[in-house]
Parts: sequence; C-alpha cells; structure tokens
Amino acid sequence: MNSTGDDKALVDAILDAAADAIIVSDEKGLILRANPAAIAMFQHTEQDLVGHSVNELMPQAAGALHDRYLKQHIETGEDRIVGQGRDVEGVRKDGTRFPLHLSVGSATVGESRVFIGILHDLTQRKATEAALARSRRLNAIGQMTGGIAHDFNNWLTVIIGNLELLEMRNADQRDLNLIRDALHAATIGSDLIARLSAFGRRSDLNPVRVDLKALCEDTLVILKRTLGAKIQIKTDFAPVISLVMVDPVQLQSALMNLALNARDAMGDGGELLISVKNVRIDDDYMAQEVDVETGDYVCLSVSDNGEGMSPRAQEHVFEPFFTTKADRGGTGFGLATVYGFVKQSGGHITLYSEEGLGTSFGLYFPALEETATPAPSETDQKTRSNAPFGQGKTVLVVEDNAKVRKLSVARIRELGFDVEEAQSGDAAYAMLAGGMRADILFSDLVMPGDLNGYDLAALASREFPDVKVLLTSGYASDVVTTQLSQGKTYDILHKPYRQADLIESLQALFADDPDD
Repeated sequence: MNSTGDDKALVDAILDAAADAIIVSDEKGLILRANPAAIAMFQHTEQDLVGHSVNELMPQAAGALHDRYLKQHIETGEDRIVGQGRDVEGVRKDGTRFPLHLSVGSATVGESRVFIGILHDLTQRKATEAALARSRRLNAIGQMTGGIAHDFNNWLTVIIGNLELLEMRNADQRDLNLIRDALHAATIGSDLIARLSAFGRRSDLNPVRVDLKALCEDTLVILKRTLGAKIQIKTDFAPVISLVMVDPVQLQSALMNLALNARDAMGDGGELLISVKNVRIDDDYMAQEVDVETGDYVCLSVSDNGEGMSPRAQEHVFEPFFTTKADRGGTGFGLATVYGFVKQSGGHITLYSEEGLGTSFGLYFPALEETATPAPSETDQKTRSNAPFGQGKTVLVVEDNAKVRKLSVARIRELGFDVEEAQSGDAAYAMLAGGMRADILFSDLVMPGDLNGYDLAALASREFPDVKVLLTSGYASDVVTTQLSQGKTYDILHKPYRQADLIESLQALFADDPDD
C-alpha cells in the first residue's frame, strides 16, 4: 500500500474510533464526511448527512448566523467560529434539541478548503449540573430554615409559656377566650416551625429497625379510609426486603403525605401504586443522580396516574412554600417535610413525572444486613439465576436514553440473547417492517417521535404477532400491566429494576410456550 493509502486508512480509523462526533464540510457548508459518532448523535443515516447542509443539524436561527460567519471568515479571515470552541444547540432527526460543545477547525486539501467540526453531547453534563445546583439550593434553604426554626422555637416557648401562666391565673371569661385564641395560634406556629425543622434536617427522629412492607401494610388501613373509593390502591412488595433504620412515625407521615398529594393529582379517581423492594445503587444503576452514596437500599415508591407535573414544578417541588395547590389550601410544606425526613435518615429521594401521565416518588433508605422475610428457597434461586437461557432468540431493545439503552443491551446479552437496539419507537418499527427478525420487543414507554412505547407495542402486535412484548418505564402508575387497543395486555417492568426482575419478566414471556 502506498503512503496515500496508508494516510487514508489512518484517517478512516481515527474517525471511526473517535468517541466525539466529527463532521467535515466544504466552503459551502455541505457535509463531506460524518463519523459513526455523529450519525448516532443526530440519529440520521450517513446518506441523510453527506451532501446536505450542516444547517440541518442546528436551529434555524443558528443556521443563518453560521452561514454569515462562514462567509465572513472566508472573505476576511476573521475567526468568529473557526478555531473557537463554544456551547451550542443541535437538532436531531426527530426535531428534538440538545446541548452540545462545538469546536471548528479548518484545513486545505489540495486546492479545496474544508472545515472540521468536533461535537460533544452536553446533555448528561447539563443534567448533572442542574441536579447539583438544585441539591445545593435545597441544602442552602435547609440551613437557612433550620436556623430560623431554632430561633422561632425559642420565642414561641416564651410566648406559649406566658400564655399558659395567664390562663392558670383565673382570668375572667373574656380574657380567657383571648388567651386561648392566642395559644391556638401559637400552637399552629409551633407546628409550622416543626415542618421547617424537618426540611432543615434538624427535627428529632427516633429511628428503629423497621420492616417497610409491614409498616406500609399498617398504613394502608388508614389510607383506604382517607383516600376514598375513587382511588384504587395497589401494592407491589418484593418477597425479600431488608430492614432499614428509620423513624416509623415520620415514615408513615411521609407515606400519607405522598398518598394525599397523589389523590389531589388524580382528581376524579385513579390508581395508586405503593411498592417496596431492595435495590443496589452503583455507577450503572443511578449514574445520573448526584448527592447519593452507592450501596444497598430499600426503595419505597409511591406512584399515581394523575395529572403529572410541569418541568417548573419538578424543579421546585421540594422547596418550602412552593405549591401547585394554592387554590386548594396547599402550604408547600408537605413534600419539603418528606425531603427533609428522607435526607436526615441518610436516604435519597427521586421524582419521575410526565404531564398528563402521572408521578412517581422513590424514597431510598440504606439497607441493613437483616431481612424482613426468609431468604428465597433453592428452587427460587435457581429460577432467578443469571444462567443464560436466551440462546437462539433475539431481543429488540428500544430506549431513547443512551446510557439506559447501553446497560439494557449488556444485561440482556448476559442472558444469552442476541440483541438489536433502536433509539426510538419510529426506528424500531422501521427495523421490524424492514424484515428484521425479533422474538421479543423490549421498549420504553415514553419516547420522542411519532411512536411511543404504547403505539409501538400495538403496531407490533397487529403486524408482527409472533413478537412478544415487554414494556418498561420509570412511570409506575400502571402497576403491573397495561391495557392497549384490541384488548391486548402487556407486562410492564418498572424502573429501576434489578437483573433478577429482568430475568423473571423475560422468562414469563415464554412460560406458556410448550416448546420453551
């Protein structure tokens, strides 16, 4: 091979191996080359990109500025974009925008000039920065409110004590009524301060070893009377649950708080799911979270299929005095108190919500070594082992989150399955319609594009009846199954799930097949 051939092979190898997206364009802004990372980032095919303007990968206003800066650079040599790095927005094939860092360089090839753009997806970094900023803001508010609560408690002690002394001194009825009104108001103030203390993580807790399953079952007796007949309560308790060290009274109060919020969000009625299970938090399991230690936890989740929360509400939901129910008497202290209690207990709280679909809160408490129920039998352990059982079968994994998709693919391959993957419901349907053979469709529910998980499952069942369907979602209000068109019922594996849960769900798909 001559030196020119060697150089081309080296360039091809560098482009193919690069983790960041690389796009090469000419002086007119037409794409000459796009590496695999760029194709995956923008969700196009190579044919979609080569020969097309780079403007198609950016918002319209940014595209106009790009053309102007490029022309100005060619005519004057002014570096407004070349040789510079900056944060910009990209546009994927489905129209969704995402943050990225762009660095542009130029080179001369023969008599032509080319521009090389190196792009790095900032979605994860921006999400982490936002989560970190939110955590710091809540910590700052907690410190401030904790200090305020301490001072107010001192003052209220003096006020209440003096009022009680006056009440004891045989005041006439008129003065006695005034004193009792003042005492009632001071007591309300004291309750308010207690809530501030809970958010500021300065409340007095009495933690003991607790079986969350048993505690939830006890609370259900009260919840069923409180929520009313319009709310259907369902439970999903794992057979083996570790004990945790928490204050049982505060835990029941937190559960009641979340359940009452769910009732308000469901209006005329709906389903409430309360689940408890052991989880392992590691770098893969909850890599997107901040301010949480890795280790073994017990997760108590409370999910509803109500109106869901807007992005703004999710951003501020744990802050004191923030409420979406001001017209219904909301004070904004319920979720702030839950947040403070979980944090003071050494735990972590998560929120997953989609407008119009519902909300799921996850309360994670550090697990103790003791379990609340006997260990699974030898037969059960064999059934739920990680031994490969998917040889000869293909799973199509459909997930828009790249990190979750990568983890799902790795988990399923460990079980012996062949795995194909798609970033959206639209892409998955195109693969099936194009003749790709799949035994199982494993799809997220909420995805961008024309086809979400529900739509994809319905189409697959109608057009590819031999394909079995397993759905997954961080939105847990559908409890165990979901009913789609034509009376078809599909299993749902709720995130976050363990490998054993995945194995059980995949095995269940073939439980009724005589040949499996």
